[in-house]
Amino acid sequence: MKFLASFLVLYLFSILSLGDSDILPPNEVWALTSFKESIYEDPNLALSNWNMLESDLCNWFGVTCTMAKDHVIKLNISGSSLRGFLARELGQITYLQELILHGNNLIGTIPKELCVLKSLKVLDLGMNQLTGPIPSEIGNLTQLVNINLQSNGLTGRLPSEFGNLRYLQEVRLDRNRLQGPVPASGTFNFASNMHGMYTSTENATGFCRSPQLKIADFSYNFLVGSIPKCLEFLPRSSFQGNCLQSNDLNQRPSIQCGGASPAKSQPVRDHQIADHVRKPHRSSKPTWLLALEIVAGTMVGSLFLIATLAAVQRCNNKSSIIIPWKKSASQKDHTTVYIGSVSMFSTFYSCRIVCNICFEHKNWIADPDMLKDVRRYSRQELEEACEDFSNIIGSSPDSVVYKGTMKGGPEIAVISLCIKEEHWTGYLELYFQREVAELARLNHENSGKLLGYCKESNPFSRMLVFDYASNGTLHEHLHCYEEGCQFSWTRRMKIVIGIARGLKYLHTEVEPPFTISELNSSAVYLTEEFSPKLVDFESWKTILERSEKNSGTISSQGAVCVLPNSLEARHHDTKGNVHAFGVLLLEIISGRQPYCKEKGYLVDWAKDYLEKPEVMSHLVNPELKNFRDDDLKVICEVITLCINPDTTARPSMREICSMLESRIDTSVSVDLKSSSLAWAELALLS
Repeated sequence: MKFLASFLVLYLFSILSLGDSDILPPNEVWALTSFKESIYEDPNLALSNWNMLESDLCNWFGVTCTMAKDHVIKLNISGSSLRGFLARELGQITYLQELILHGNNLIGTIPKELCVLKSLKVLDLGMNQLTGPIPSEIGNLTQLVNINLQSNGLTGRLPSEFGNLRYLQEVRLDRNRLQGPVPASGTFNFASNMHGMYTSTENATGFCRSPQLKIADFSYNFLVGSIPKCLEFLPRSSFQGNCLQSNDLNQRPSIQCGGASPAKSQPVRDHQIADHVRKPHRSSKPTWLLALEIVAGTMVGSLFLIATLAAVQRCNNKSSIIIPWKKSASQKDHTTVYIGSVSMFSTFYSCRIVCNICFEHKNWIADPDMLKDVRRYSRQELEEACEDFSNIIGSSPDSVVYKGTMKGGPEIAVISLCIKEEHWTGYLELYFQREVAELARLNHENSGKLLGYCKESNPFSRMLVFDYASNGTLHEHLHCYEEGCQFSWTRRMKIVIGIARGLKYLHTEVEPPFTISELNSSAVYLTEEFSPKLVDFESWKTILERSEKNSGTISSQGAVCVLPNSLEARHHDTKGNVHAFGVLLLEIISGRQPYCKEKGYLVDWAKDYLEKPEVMSHLVNPELKNFRDDDLKVICEVITLCINPDTTARPSMREICSMLESRIDTSVSVDLKSSSLAWAELALLS
């Protein structure tokens, strides 16, 4: 069900957002975006144009489509130093003919899901860091002509299913750690053809069933047995550096082959193997040298085993959260700190994922120039400003918010992410940097201003620093039930117009557009003059959502818009913000929560009153004795447009802002005529 739901969400998103690229099947779009998400380091920026702003996915670097641009037929991103995993979703590119990822730093195993690509003719994964066996399902790639898996760390036996590849002409499997015999047997008629190839009979197996095979390289593995007769036409160098039974080949020394399983042997570097091959073995080694090699090999193997066990032990041990205000005595001894309702994420990832992440480089910098124009605060600066991180003004399962005052500077709000250090990967670091860069480009009186960020390793810290809004959140004021904390109608209208202006700026005056991850009354902060500022504190949740690769959905009932799968998706979700703005307007005039267990969804309740002038006043908070009927009609009209289930029928924030500014009078004189609350507010401000 989860897979189906994700697929349906992607399908809808592709229709609404991809423009010209919507002729590509959703499964192929999904496969490409999944591949990008599986890459956590792109030093050469090979995938820099892989974003939804480039509406034609066929123009993405390395992607080739059919003439009609209705299918992807080639993916060629070689020599780009990409670091990441082979996304199994690539198997969804049904018509793919060439998959070339040669010369990168891909890790992990070869997904068997790739072996459903019935049209694939070229598979080149050479010169990476792939491990594990070659999947036996490779025999399903019956159209394969060229396969290159050289220079990886592949282990296991060569699948006999290679014999299903009748069109295979070139296979390169050299410089791995493959074991067992070369799968090829049968009786043959060596009637030569123009290529010097054999003609096999029907009882042939393995590579002997590939009559068009011209080039094959099995060198520098741990293959055993003898050279199959059907492959004797190949150069002798194609089999050197193995453990084959042959007197005329340069094979590995017996110490590397005899008795021990090759898969458990220490890998031998290619240059070492080559040296072995180049040196003639005219005499046996001295006994003392052989003993020295054995001792050295044993020591290296022991150290490797200890390091592996230590890494696994570290992953299995329950680690604590490193809270910014709690310094640890050492990196190996952390103290768990629980503050209020802040969740410690003790089960944030499964152990399997944690163990994978443990081997990643946590201090990896994705792009040093990305944040060159954004101020970087030291942890010590923020610690002093926030009174040793004791002045907590808000918290959630994802983050903690502190208030502080810089020396000789402004009051600040610091939001700190709650996440275990071992869960912080290079992939998340990239996303953090992009999020900071996104927030730093915003500059409007009704949007929160990012002053800078903090990124330190000891103790682990990832924080954002905002300009502080002294009157707290709009949510706190709307749902305050103490005497004297209610806003007048005019003040509410001013806040509404301020929010609309902020959203208009984010959606239409920033390129690419920016949306608030969760637009609700808690995302609106109020200055000393009660001017609203939109602050995307929930951007942390976006980072965590991306790391889990979960897709959000737009609820037609609540005020939560899409939690984007990527920053590119965020740029396209302006209509989700428009819907959330409509729900927020309802909350502002009614004083009700968007959802509560007793009364249900606010939108459901309001639908009975929105389009009926005679009962429209029932939407207004009963505590508000004075409001303008004309204003209420405009607000209800805007709400109806915003919450329209048809996203294409929703107006833009530019249109909404124009409606509100032109038809609502926010001058104090209007409200002073009939509202004692407005007089009190004016007195407080003065």
